[in-house]
Amino acid sequence: MNMLRAAALAAAAFVVFPAAAQELRLMTGPQGGVWVPLGGQLKDMWEKAIPGLSVKTLPGAGIANVRGIEEAKTEIGFGNTISTADAVLGNPPFEKKHGKVCNLATLYPQYFQVVVPVDSGVTAIKDIKGKGVTTQQRGNTGELITQHILKVNGLAYSDVKVSFGSYTDSIEQVKDNRAQMFTLGTGLPAGTVMDLAAARDIRVLDLTAHYEDMRKLNPAYKLVSIPANTYAKQTAEVKTIGYYTHVAIACDFPADKAYTMVKTILANKDGLAALYKDLGQLTAAIMAQDIGVPMHPGAAKFYAENGVK
Repeated sequence: MNMLRAAALAAAAFVVFPAAAQELRLMTGPQGGVWVPLGGQLKDMWEKAIPGLSVKTLPGAGIANVRGIEEAKTEIGFGNTISTADAVLGNPPFEKKHGKVCNLATLYPQYFQVVVPVDSGVTAIKDIKGKGVTTQQRGNTGELITQHILKVNGLAYSDVKVSFGSYTDSIEQVKDNRAQMFTLGTGLPAGTVMDLAAARDIRVLDLTAHYEDMRKLNPAYKLVSIPANTYAKQTAEVKTIGYYTHVAIACDFPADKAYTMVKTILANKDGLAALYKDLGQLTAAIMAQDIGVPMHPGAAKFYAENGVK
């Protein structure tokens, strides 16, 4: 909440939209993902809550959306907290520090999952040296976290046999022993992990011991729990590295409108949960958590009024 308080004190007047700026551009995600329908719901609820506002939804992706805000190609967009934190810091894949991007609301967790066959001989990340790792395409969130988890264990891609591909390709590689570790970042339960667990006995590695080192690489990382029995024969809770989907917004966006937008999200969480069930658990404290990204002053005002200091 330190960034929230700092943002709340920033010089940002609560002004109204000028008449010529009634259209808001909202970048969502690729077709087939949950960000597209969520964007449609946000459009509808914001237009009802703010008279005269017209929201135009556009396709996008986490990294592209943050760049779009920085370059004034959009006012708002979905993002992954770890990617947006990297943008603020100027870490790769961003070429410079992004100083025009703020957090509006953190929404729901996603889970980095490290899956190994029980008979692979891999019980910790360090055991994968010299063996096969399969993950997503370069630049994907799960792939970037894979680099980080290897790094905090003194490893790099050059120390393993790495491949990049689709979830389907990855589980086929594990099934036929071409890879001994599958990493991915997604929600729970992951259908691909369930498919793999139906074919082979698997273990999801606990990453508690690496959390503090991972936070040093990216302040938006969280320690989250995969509940027991999420996957076949997973009888105990597993702690892993998590991150959140959030809504990023231009820092100079009118504060009164940002205030109404976050208020509207929380008031309509049950409707949003029909698209993604974790949104039913949304609270002001979840929305306001420190993700290493400055909080928009309008959002900070709402959270402070709702007891988040």
